Amino acid sequence: MEQQIHMEYAATKKEKPNAADLQFGRVFTDHMFIMDYTEGKGWYDPRIIPYQPLSLDPAAIVFHYGQTVFEGLKAYVTKEGEARLFRPEKNMERLNRSNDRMCIPRLDETFALSAIKKLVGVDKDWIPTAPGTSLYIRPFVISTEPYLGVAPSKQYQFIVILSPVGAYYKEGINPVKIAVENEFVRAVKGGTGEAKTAGNYASSLKAQELVADKGYAQVLWLDGLEKKYIEEVGSMNVFFKIDGEVVTPALNGSILKGVTRNSVIKLLKHWGIPVTERRISMEEIHQAHLAGKLEEAFGAGTAAVISPIGELAWNENQMIVNDGVTGKIAKQLYDTLTGIQYGTEEDIFDWIVEVK
Repeated sequence: MEQQIHMEYAATKKEKPNAADLQFGRVFTDHMFIMDYTEGKGWYDPRIIPYQPLSLDPAAIVFHYGQTVFEGLKAYVTKEGEARLFRPEKNMERLNRSNDRMCIPRLDETFALSAIKKLVGVDKDWIPTAPGTSLYIRPFVISTEPYLGVAPSKQYQFIVILSPVGAYYKEGINPVKIAVENEFVRAVKGGTGEAKTAGNYASSLKAQELVADKGYAQVLWLDGLEKKYIEEVGSMNVFFKIDGEVVTPALNGSILKGVTRNSVIKLLKHWGIPVTERRISMEEIHQAHLAGKLEEAFGAGTAAVISPIGELAWNENQMIVNDGVTGKIAKQLYDTLTGIQYGTEEDIFDWIVEVK
């Protein structure tokens, strides 16, 4: 029997930001969802409460050993005022894969999704309506047991917070400059690269900080063993169009299984555009650029949807892609995905879940 979600509404509502001033992940809605876990009892006490600080013991395992996972998805509103989610069941599946990797008890995916829908419904008036805006949804699990021992926690909280957002990159759908990272690595097979866990992102900050000082929006990560093969770009999966074919790194145990990545592949196949998942070296990309065959490059992820790459810096090579302008396929993918999300394009794959 599905648990009932206890409701506690905020006594006073926050002032909503102007859509033109929206940044990514700076403002949060009136309510949040919390559910507790204790070993032997399971997940219990699901509740929607006013957005507020958490009270945790200083010895909580999450602070010391990083046993935590998270997800990211968005809610959109159509011109008719209907709230909707894009393939949220895939995020719940991935959340449990991350849970498994980090020794966190699995969640009931159906119930977790119903809780997210209920929370979005409660704060529906926070979904911005300006073009390119949405309501970012951040589900996460933290280990809360106070224990300074390296072992899986016996207590957890599953929490969902919401944030009205604008574009992830200030460039929007305009191409960004990317630097290939040759020193630091994001993940290795057998590590935690497949999981959305905090440590992966903390370890990426140094490289990001260094390239930002040189005017680059993100780094392109190479494999952790040979530093030769392409893995991801920043927090997104990456695609290249070479001589008419779109290629993307194959999932190998250290690459995140992106929901947008999967959607891009499905759309390209539907359009009859050749798309291949395989190992890709930076040398191959460089040679394709020298031969005039590197036609497009772009990142794909929930936050930015599609982010065209206009320039790649690798060693001493500055590779301008498609004359630094947005490519035809990147634009078509962006328009189609956002069109499905906002209800202006036909949802031929049944990807949309409506929030009643």
